[in-house]
Amino acid sequence: MNVQAWTFVMVALSFALYIGIAIWSRARSTDDFYVAAAQVSPVVNGMATAAGWMSAASFISMAGLIAFMGRDGSVYLMGWTGGYVLLALLLAPYLRKFGKYTVPDFVGDRYYSQVARIVAVVCAIFISFTYVAGQMRGVGIVFSRFLGVGINTGVVIGMGIVFFYAVLGGMKGITYTQVAQYCVLIFAFLVPAIFISLLLTGNPIPQLGFGGVLTDGSGVYLLDRLDGLGRELGFGAYTDGQKGTLDVFFITAALMAGTAGLPHVIVRFYTVPKVWQARSSAGWALLFIALLYTTAPAVAAFARANLLTTVSNMPYREVPTWFTNWEATGLIQFEDKNGDGLIQYTGPASDIPNELTIDRDIIVLANPEIAGLPPWVTGLVAAGGLAAALSTAAGLLLVISSSIAHDLVKKTIRPSITEKSELLIARVTAGVAVVISGYLGIHPPGFVAEVVALAFGLAASSFFPAILLGIFTKKMNNHGAVSGMVAGITFTSLYIAYFKFLHPELNTAEHWWLGVSPEGIGTIGMALNFLVAWVVASFTEPPPLEIQQFVEEIRVPRKS
Repeated sequence: MNVQAWTFVMVALSFALYIGIAIWSRARSTDDFYVAAAQVSPVVNGMATAAGWMSAASFISMAGLIAFMGRDGSVYLMGWTGGYVLLALLLAPYLRKFGKYTVPDFVGDRYYSQVARIVAVVCAIFISFTYVAGQMRGVGIVFSRFLGVGINTGVVIGMGIVFFYAVLGGMKGITYTQVAQYCVLIFAFLVPAIFISLLLTGNPIPQLGFGGVLTDGSGVYLLDRLDGLGRELGFGAYTDGQKGTLDVFFITAALMAGTAGLPHVIVRFYTVPKVWQARSSAGWALLFIALLYTTAPAVAAFARANLLTTVSNMPYREVPTWFTNWEATGLIQFEDKNGDGLIQYTGPASDIPNELTIDRDIIVLANPEIAGLPPWVTGLVAAGGLAAALSTAAGLLLVISSSIAHDLVKKTIRPSITEKSELLIARVTAGVAVVISGYLGIHPPGFVAEVVALAFGLAASSFFPAILLGIFTKKMNNHGAVSGMVAGITFTSLYIAYFKFLHPELNTAEHWWLGVSPEGIGTIGMALNFLVAWVVASFTEPPPLEIQQFVEEIRVPRKS
């Protein structure tokens, strides 16, 4: 069978599994829909958390970022992984002890304010829609290449699938679906990495092959070959960084704090029965995530080496099938500027104009074809990419629906609503959110990992300070928390909008404030949030005594 046939088989089998699980575990109550009745074991929850968090950005785009950025791409590895350490140590067990369903629930009750709850709902929806745009773009890319449809059509197909199992199953269905999706995506990521590591370095462990010697008899290390190829073609050395130190620090910090403040990640820790199991879940999730994250740099190096040696200076009439297939999607574009029929793939330091444009989101998906692996491996990778994108999209849609149905309608607008009506509103809201997220997937503000990084910055500048201060200080009041969240997310979103939408031509280091990119501005927004919150709290009345006692109770380290 060819690549497309294998892709149909792999995707159909995996989707049949997901939909079957959704039907088996469909939600019958709001407890099931929001937090899976808090009956999920730490190992299962850790696996589901890993799948929900390792989105299309992790599976599809992160290795592509590292492949094109070299060492600079490591900020995503450090930021996203470090964020889980923050989450496990500082937030997860305390939020589980609080109970309830959502982050806006915590903010509303801790800061004894419906205004605080509504601000948190708005932040959650804003962050989730930004994040889900990247996932739907990832879905569109996979379907575009492997099912022979346009990216927009691919997004629409993904919308239908997410709608079915997210709306039907709620958190209970999503949890067990995400366990299956984790198994699919990690297998799909590791299999081609092992194959290519063996082909290039003779080492079956990609993490070791990444630093190994090539099997071509030259005795040259893989990274040295990449450095040499990059310089020859006018690119910077692969192992050198091009970003400023300050921007690297700010991006890493924004990704770390954003991970610890993402509502669709935090809500997973409400699904375990005991408080100590929340911390255990974070530990298991980190282990499952590490399997992919320690492999990603190797996949990036393998793909970059294969790409540079395969395509550069090749006659266009002799390009392999994978090249023409991706060219049909518009994600690879060749313009023969000098009319010699050769593909000149060059960097900014070269005297020869570049004739090849490659979307970095295709690197992982195209990697097996570039390396000449069997067609079934390519089909498996397509299934893994869809699993990564759809698992995260489902979790985000649940955050949106629960924020509106539970926090806005049940807790604010109409407290007397029945559980059945609340569940209906949650499902309808999820359906509407699917449509909006599909539109955002068709018109995203950048490539997958870039869009996701913006969502992390928004989470860092809004939720992280409010949650951290709500747990660790009794002095923070509702006025300070609300003012901080509004100031942080407003500043961050305006900065992002200015460079990403209003003036994209100015989105370069020389125009950024203090040299900080839109992906890193969330750190400054977070600092502004902390500052405004403390200043406002200092000049307004302290929280009531019962709220201060509530904070003390959350922090008591009981194993329950």
